[in-house]
Amino acid sequence: MPMHHHPLAQTHFKPALLAGDNVFLQDIYSSDKLDADKPISAGFYRLEKGEQLVYTYGYHEMKIILEGEYQITDETGLSVTARPGDVFYFEKGATITFTTPDYGLAFYTGQRAMGVA
Repeated sequence: MPMHHHPLAQTHFKPALLAGDNVFLQDIYSSDKLDADKPISAGFYRLEKGEQLVYTYGYHEMKIILEGEYQITDETGLSVTARPGDVFYFEKGATITFTTPDYGLAFYTGQRAMGVA
């Protein structure tokens, strides 16, 4: 099947709990069964007010902020208030800290197999 469609995903897809009680992430689609050497996976990441998430990327990833707000800080101390429409690229090996004053919702695509976050 050359095209896959998930209607209204931004409002209807609810990612699974990943860590603590406020970190949600889940892949929607992945090319890992079609291209095992260079898979691409995409899905949604939601962070709610509470504990920060510190994550070291084992793959390259891009995120677009869809809703809410994140404070995103890298290991060099660079910190950005991320808002809807902002796009980020995280290099493999980067350690990133995510926090939010309320909640944030982002769409991501990463160079990894499904479920390897």
